[in-house]
Amino acid sequence: VQLQASGGGLVQAGGSLVLSCAAPTSISSISYMGWHRQAPGNQRELVAVKYISGATKYADSVKGRFTISRDNAKNTVYLQMNSLKSEGTAVYYCNAGVMGNVYWGQGTLVTVSS
Repeated sequence: VQLQASGGGLVQAGGSLVLSCAAPTSISSISYMGWHRQAPGNQRELVAVKYISGATKYADSVKGRFTISRDNAKNTVYLQMNSLKSEGTAVYYCNAGVMGNVYWGQGTLVTVSS
């Protein structure tokens, strides 16, 4: 399963960005789609995930600022990131759970300048 992520870029602290990640529309059994990030020197960490049930989970550090949404018809997940902070600088990876397997996108770089 190939995931196509996009939307990264350079933004000033306090600004906003929207990331998107698309899975093939031919796949009908995606149980969740989400985002992780990895900052230089750090481990990859969960940012947000949205389950097929509609339930969501967020990292404490982004609650109230980031919103994950999903267009099930398009198999696309979005991450609206508001009030970005410099510590949000990282490569953001989307992933999807399909039939018990986890698939990852190629990553998109988000740089937050202070």
